[in-house]
Amino acid sequence: MSADAPTAQEYKRLTQHDLDIICAKHDRLWSAKLGGARAVFTFCDLSGLSLTGRNLCDADFTGAMMVGCDLRKTKLDNANLYGADLQGADLTDASLRRADLRGSSLRGANLTGADMFEADLREGAIAAADRKEGYKVIELTQREAYAIGANLSGANLERSRLSGIVATKADFSDAILKDAKLIRANLKQANFNGANLAGADLSGANLAGADLRNTVLVGAKTMSWNVSQTNMEGALTDKPAGTNVADLPYEQMIADHARWIETGGAEGKPSVFDKADLRNLRSVRGFNLTALSAKGAVFYGLDMEGVQMQGAQLEGADLRACNLRRADLRGARLKGAKLAGSDLRDAQMGPLLITADRVLPCDMTGAILANADFARADLRQARMAGADLSRANFTGAQMRDVDVTGAIRLGARGLDDVI
Repeated sequence: MSADAPTAQEYKRLTQHDLDIICAKHDRLWSAKLGGARAVFTFCDLSGLSLTGRNLCDADFTGAMMVGCDLRKTKLDNANLYGADLQGADLTDASLRRADLRGSSLRGANLTGADMFEADLREGAIAAADRKEGYKVIELTQREAYAIGANLSGANLERSRLSGIVATKADFSDAILKDAKLIRANLKQANFNGANLAGADLSGANLAGADLRNTVLVGAKTMSWNVSQTNMEGALTDKPAGTNVADLPYEQMIADHARWIETGGAEGKPSVFDKADLRNLRSVRGFNLTALSAKGAVFYGLDMEGVQMQGAQLEGADLRACNLRRADLRGARLKGAKLAGSDLRDAQMGPLLITADRVLPCDMTGAILANADFARADLRQARMAGADLSRANFTGAQMRDVDVTGAIRLGARGLDDVI
């Protein structure tokens, strides 16, 4: 072997005590206190240790061995994890915004609900400081970023860079991948069920055998992608889903319905929007659309703030990524509807008074409410049996007599007191 040949990297093994001391100094640095120092774990072995809940923003983990580490709710924003081995690590609800994960291994890691906004997961070469050459490559070959079998369910990967990543059989279900770069990524047999890939670049990506059911692919670049044997049932693309807005005067119909409601039927007329694609409306902010029928309609991404839709028939409707802040949905029928990622803060979703002794509850039975924000919403008597409430936010919401029988509650906030 020549003198210039790369040698195997030696790792410095740290104990939990060592780790705690370094983290304490990093905390002092962030708090602008004396004795602070940036946490540097370059080529250290932290395998099996706990960093849960720590603030390690801007820390350096270059080439670190972190197999099986407990990183739940750890703050790793802008951290350097270049070439780090995170196999089997638990990063549930961790924050990795703009983190450098190039060449890292996430094989079998749990990143459920992690925030990886603008994170960089491209391939990279491992290098070490060298007095003569500055940085000297230790490994002769480019290291691909590996996320084989990783669980990224519900993770925020918006605008992240994953070009060339190997993530076969990884779980991206309900993940946010808006404007992500996935050029030539190996995503064979990966699960993207319910993921939002709006504006993502999937050029040359290998998605053979992947699950793309109910994904959002609006504005996605798909040139030369491989989707052989890929299940795309229910995927939302740029093509009209249902009756195109160009085929019917939807804007006039919406206005007529609102006028009919406001005048008590004296002017305008009621309209039916079942299975209509209403995306091109862009906004119905503040409209009075009480008792509207829009079963199976697509509202994706619409601005619906303050809209009045009391008693509306919205069974199976697609309301993902909609702005429904302060919307009045009392008594609305949303059975089987898709509301993933929607903003429902301060929305009224309690019972609708029909007569003195009869009320109509808001029915969200079997609805997909993953990552939806219900903060401070009125959900009294709402029916959410069998609904998917994964990572939804119910902080400050009124939840008296809510039915969540059989609902999926993984990572949901504000449901601790709801049986």
